[in-house]
Amino acid sequence: MNHDDALTWAQGMVETLAARAAETEQLRQLPDATIADAVDADMMPMLVPESLGGHGLDLSTLAQTTRRLAHGCVSSAWTLSFLILHNWFVARGPKAVQDTVFAERPWAMIPCPLAPTGVAEPAKGGFVLTGRWQWATGVQHGDWVMVNSLIECDGEPPESRFCLLPIEQVEVVDTWHTSGMRGTGSNDVVVNGVFVPEGQTILAADLRGDSPPGAALSDDPFVGFPFTPVLTIVASAPAIGGAEAAVDHYREYIRDRVLPYSPGDRQIEQPASQIRLAEALATVQAARLMWDDAIDRVTDIYRSGGVLERTERGRFRLATAYAVRQSLHAVSIIVEGAGASVHFADSPIGRINRDLTTLKGHVVYDWDRAAQLAGKIEAGIEPLVTDML
Repeated sequence: MNHDDALTWAQGMVETLAARAAETEQLRQLPDATIADAVDADMMPMLVPESLGGHGLDLSTLAQTTRRLAHGCVSSAWTLSFLILHNWFVARGPKAVQDTVFAERPWAMIPCPLAPTGVAEPAKGGFVLTGRWQWATGVQHGDWVMVNSLIECDGEPPESRFCLLPIEQVEVVDTWHTSGMRGTGSNDVVVNGVFVPEGQTILAADLRGDSPPGAALSDDPFVGFPFTPVLTIVASAPAIGGAEAAVDHYREYIRDRVLPYSPGDRQIEQPASQIRLAEALATVQAARLMWDDAIDRVTDIYRSGGVLERTERGRFRLATAYAVRQSLHAVSIIVEGAGASVHFADSPIGRINRDLTTLKGHVVYDWDRAAQLAGKIEAGIEPLVTDML
């Protein structure tokens, strides 16, 4: 598989995902057929290095594939992108983790809540893990679960470590009752006193750092790309694609709509609607340009052997948060001028609006936090260790 193959598949899936969008919302998870389509097309090992049996593709391929999938269903694009991306997490880990997770095939379905809301107590040969984690996207389809935990060290600050467990060793709690992004199935997972061998763990500092263990095991430069910029670029792709789709839907919607309480006036002939369409189009195009630029800059820097200093990464966090913010703004422009019918459950525009409103609540796209962080760095104030950069 190459970059163009992946994009062609994604484009071919748009109508299929759109036809399943209502079912996806009702199920509160991806239909089995959608997972099967991705598996049958061999999408899951997209980012896994060729040396581990994958396709060795990178940020641009996953980001652009996800954006296209979102034209059909934002929830589906989000979920598939994370199930693909989390295999890259394993590829960044030590050999023991790679050998365990990729023992049978060069990919796995791995939901991965990032917040360290569990505790791992050291034990002989590993750790005993207990905790509860939110936002386990795609857990209904999981083979493994990857969760972040804190380990108490004598006289030292707690150490953060990701633990990988077979899905059978976790309890899934059905909490995902939301107004938007319903198809992601982002339920909670609970672990109570389960032993995790050390070879199924990755230090958070290694996973998120600039020299992940997997980079020393592979000649694929993408393994060493920066963790948070990659994460925020990929996770913003469904917002861009959803906003682009909303513009397309609005164009067709006003073409056929006759304004109520009028002598047959067509909405597409109204100057206000024409302006609204143009404003929404310009807004999403501007967001797309900023997002594309972030992809190109990160890729160019790391493929040429460079690195992003931590203080430089605030601009990338800002760019992706702004792209999501503007994507939702473009959809809001459309919704304001589309009448009450877009709020029916089966309206594509209404579904995109619900999804993007929910997506924007993700911690990395909280505008106040992203802007404050970037502004602090621009002002010459050093970021905190806990700042997601």
